[in-house]
Amino acid sequence: MTRSKRGYIARRRRTKNRLFGSSSGGARSRLTRTINQQKTRALVSADRDRDGQKRNFRRLWITRINAVIREGRVSYSYSRLIHDLYKRQLLLNRKILAQIAISNRNCLYMISNEIIKEVDCKESAGII
Repeated sequence: MTRSKRGYIARRRRTKNRLFGSSSGGARSRLTRTINQQKTRALVSADRDRDGQKRNFRRLWITRINAVIREGRVSYSYSRLIHDLYKRQLLLNRKILAQIAISNRNCLYMISNEIIKEVDCKESAGII
């Protein structure tokens, strides 16, 4: 049986990996085995940190909403706002509320004031 040569396949694979490691320095950009280890580690870190990024953004949105709400009315807080939003079945997520808080504070004040009025009216009427 004749010998079959692999040709350029391995070289093409290594070149592709070298492009991944080209931004690194030292052995991480030159040695094939080190490049592969670094690539594996980078992909694991990226996968793990996507969840952390989601958590960090949620914390940021909550902080922004709470800061604007407390600035406008001292006795009202973030947790109270979210609770009243759920009571009224308003589907505004934290990301949208944070964008409203940054771009147009008066709009967020209007939303919170309307919620307060309606909840207070229902509580005084004994509906809830």
